Amino acid sequence: MPIVVLVGAGGMIGAVMRYLVGRGVFVATGAAWFPYSTLAVNVTGCFLIGFLAGFAEARQTLSPETRAFLLVGLLGGFTTFSAFGLETVSLVRQGEVAAGLGNIALQLVLGLAAVWLGLTIAQRV
Repeated sequence: MPIVVLVGAGGMIGAVMRYLVGRGVFVATGAAWFPYSTLAVNVTGCFLIGFLAGFAEARQTLSPETRAFLLVGLLGGFTTFSAFGLETVSLVRQGEVAAGLGNIALQLVLGLAAVWLGLTIAQRV
């Protein structure tokens, strides 16, 4: 099966999981004033990608197809924050601390600026 199909299938499952977990957390907390759902999804996704990547690294057990399905597709559909976390930690583990810190700063600043810009442009159109 082509890897792109595996990524797509994993992404669909991950997106549905994100919705269900987020909805469950929202119902459980009843808190509309703080984004607990997003926090729960991001922290869970980061734990899972760290565990799966660490497991695969230690045991050399995940094929490229399985990695694509689980890490890129499923967890990418669940939360892209997990990919950001893994990439940043990988940079730091490789001794590229400045690149890791740069990734944090660029992702946050440019991401938030892009949201603001998109909102601003949409309100003026």
